[in-house]
Amino acid sequence: MNVKNLIEKNKDYIVEMRRYFHMHPELSFEEFETTKKIAEELEKMGIPYEIPTEEPKTGVIGVIKGGKPGKTVALRADIDALNVTEKNDVEYKSQNVGKMHACGHDTHMAMLLGAAKMLKEVQEDLCGKVYLIFQPAEEVGLGAKYMIRQGNWFEETDNIYGSHIWSGVEAGKISVEAGDRMAAADMFKIKIKGKSGHGSLPNETVDAVVVGSAVVQALQQLVSRNYSPLDSVTVTVGSFHSGNRFNIIAGEAEMEGTNRYFSREIGERIESDMRRVIKGVCDAYGATYELEYKYILGPTINEEKSSKIAEKAVEKVAGKDAVASMQKTTGGEDFSFYLEKKPGCFGFVGCRNSKIGADYPHHNERFNVDESVLAKGAATYAQYAIDFLNGEN
Repeated sequence: MNVKNLIEKNKDYIVEMRRYFHMHPELSFEEFETTKKIAEELEKMGIPYEIPTEEPKTGVIGVIKGGKPGKTVALRADIDALNVTEKNDVEYKSQNVGKMHACGHDTHMAMLLGAAKMLKEVQEDLCGKVYLIFQPAEEVGLGAKYMIRQGNWFEETDNIYGSHIWSGVEAGKISVEAGDRMAAADMFKIKIKGKSGHGSLPNETVDAVVVGSAVVQALQQLVSRNYSPLDSVTVTVGSFHSGNRFNIIAGEAEMEGTNRYFSREIGERIESDMRRVIKGVCDAYGATYELEYKYILGPTINEEKSSKIAEKAVEKVAGKDAVASMQKTTGGEDFSFYLEKKPGCFGFVGCRNSKIGADYPHHNERFNVDESVLAKGAATYAQYAIDFLNGEN
């Protein structure tokens, strides 16, 4: 069963949906109108759905039951937008000032709705069940866990597929490699406590600016001298605040940052390694510290068999030349929570086309996509579901 012949039939609908969602962006856990629109579209298709009962009641879970018994596969799209003021001059420009689908989640919803239409047409030939997961709040890393708590769809699911439109990949190419795809994303906050005093009497103080600066430097060496150079690890201090007057030596400093890595083993030790380094620096200067560490997202790791299914699906709908190779990225994605419990694959649908200005990075106020790729992205969703349910590997 191949949905390639349904691409042309549904491409205009998919672009129409993408532009609608682009014009009406909503932030994480505020996707109320977006939820209503998705539900309306599924209702038009005759696809049963549920809206989460847990507050804030955003997101949609649709289900297509095949005409034959079999396994269960889930297809996921995220639905939230960002606090970005759009600068694109297009007819479908965001109508919600200060909010924009600057990461492409508008395309994800459109592609999954397009896949739903394709799967509905072949419903009687499906061997099993397909869940359509329209997930809120990916941008804040909370949506996947929220959706897992809704009903029993996740417990029933045998495999899951998701995809992300990707500005780093040429339009028309799709990457579905096995292994590490996106990094874990942790957050940390460090508070340094020294002793303030007059700038002319440094000997009577413990300078939090100096201590904090030494901590930043030591954390960079933590990576280069504690982890294998073959591992991808980053420790980033993104903000540093200390002091409020030119002639006062600061007694306190506060830093915030993020760690990125792909190995779960690194995730089990990086916090304790940081504590050891920070304590050592503070002890040397006579200061004390507090470290608040949060594990926000785990690494996104594609299962090998699922990636093979995805690769064959891409070949069927777009040809062998469409299968792309892409380096892993240190960006984070809460699809990782699904893959911690279930086998599956997360793909990247290339949308980069400099000829039409679709070459800005994600989260940029001029981010845009080559819409010609969306129908094949939708077909990949549908073909993956069909092939998994038919037992292909």
